[in-house]
Amino acid sequence: MALLFVLSQRIKISYPIFLVIGGLGISFIPQIPNISVNPDIVFLIFLPPLLFDAAWHTSWNNFWKWKRSIFLLGFGLVFFTSMAIAHFSINIIPGFTLAMGFLLGGIISPPDAVAAASVLKGAKIPKRGIAILEGESLVNDAASLTVFSFALAAIKTGEFVAQDAIVNFLVLSVMGVFVGLVIGHLLYFVLTSWAKSSSITTPITLIAPYLMYIIAEEFNWSGVLAVVSGGLFLSFRSKDFLNYHTRMQTKEVWETIDFLLNGFVFILIGLELPVIMEGLKGEYQIDVAIKYALIIAAIVIALRIILVYVIEFTPRWLSATIRKKEKSPGLKFPFIIGWSGMRGVVSLASALAIPLTLDDGSAFPHRNLILFITFVIILATLVFQGLTLPFFIKLLKVEEIDEYVPDEVQVEDIRYRIAKQVINYLNEHYQEEMKQYESIARIKEQFERNIEATDKARGEELSVKEFVGSSRKLYKNIMLDIIEERRRLLHKLEDERIYEDYIIRDVEDNLDLEEARLKKQ
Repeated sequence: MALLFVLSQRIKISYPIFLVIGGLGISFIPQIPNISVNPDIVFLIFLPPLLFDAAWHTSWNNFWKWKRSIFLLGFGLVFFTSMAIAHFSINIIPGFTLAMGFLLGGIISPPDAVAAASVLKGAKIPKRGIAILEGESLVNDAASLTVFSFALAAIKTGEFVAQDAIVNFLVLSVMGVFVGLVIGHLLYFVLTSWAKSSSITTPITLIAPYLMYIIAEEFNWSGVLAVVSGGLFLSFRSKDFLNYHTRMQTKEVWETIDFLLNGFVFILIGLELPVIMEGLKGEYQIDVAIKYALIIAAIVIALRIILVYVIEFTPRWLSATIRKKEKSPGLKFPFIIGWSGMRGVVSLASALAIPLTLDDGSAFPHRNLILFITFVIILATLVFQGLTLPFFIKLLKVEEIDEYVPDEVQVEDIRYRIAKQVINYLNEHYQEEMKQYESIARIKEQFERNIEATDKARGEELSVKEFVGSSRKLYKNIMLDIIEERRRLLHKLEDERIYEDYIIRDVEDNLDLEEARLKKQ
């Protein structure tokens, strides 16, 4: 996996695409053992941490700002796609029931945010698009897995009552969110009251998604929504229990785990395909199964593009308020959002989680075909759409839709405001020290020069020099004090919701590095 990742960076291909292709190539090497995964543990191992990490890094401000598009895509698109695939598949696949069609639809309906983010990295698309894709990935996972659960239950019992399904959906959704928030609050109390060390805080964040998921599922409620809601809550309150050291360590640990889990799943897609093809023998001819998969893949891709246009423009046609508040997305932007619907981790986990047998011990009907279709759709959307998405972005030249301040301008403005606050703080708390020590006075001069340079050039930045001399300890303490003051102001700026969340995080990361450097002196 590490080797394929390095190669993907060298040839500049998104790593999920390259891992899938690489896994497929490896699987055809003679004497390579077949890789099989126990369906019962797929959800438990992979989904909780991946969902928690996605929720942790989701901007709540952007999520709420574009909630209409996010929920329409996350729920509406998933349910409509599942319904369309269910009715279409029973007409082309002999012996396929409506419940099996919904099961397949629930599996292949949610796009994968990791794959899209990896492909879109460095590409110039409107910030609205990134926010919608990230938010959609949280909502559509819950929606698709709900469809999957109900369809699986219907296949096992042979009964499906729409009214009961709707009531059960509302109950498991609400209670899933409730469980996530309750556990989130309990862990928040532990993290703020007892866990003062990164050696404790980081493991607790690793355990959190599994606690939320397992407890919710134990009561037959939505473990997915429990993890998402709990993750959003802990992320929102993270500044209350993460100091510079725990924040740095937790970030690095989670980035590593997220990469390993995603990488393993993507390479598993390629490794598993020959196994699935072997399972099809005796049930379906390979060319027939490929035909089914490609037809359904084309429908899934086309449906998403069409429905994205419908979801983006229908509310504008119906509401004058929306037309007044939001700028038109144009015709290019919805196409890019539609073409970004690559399938990945959740679809694979769902497919592999189909049990081998029914409750009576008989083989699960059409399991190998459903898995094969899922794998082909993941391959088709990841490789075909993933490789062509940068081309379409460059060809269409989608411009920024909303009024948006460039990242570097936001960073400079934050630093400018922090520098002014630091000068006021020094004047108030260290007036005598600045008179006594010339080196301490230089701290203020540094920030004054920063402000002066920004006023003149709006982009030039002066770094604080490392103090050497008899007043090193005082210098270090004052600098740490200033960092804390800068961080307090940064949290206030975050509450103002003027700046992008990831800009705030980047500035705070720099403060963490400054603090770490000073404390190691």
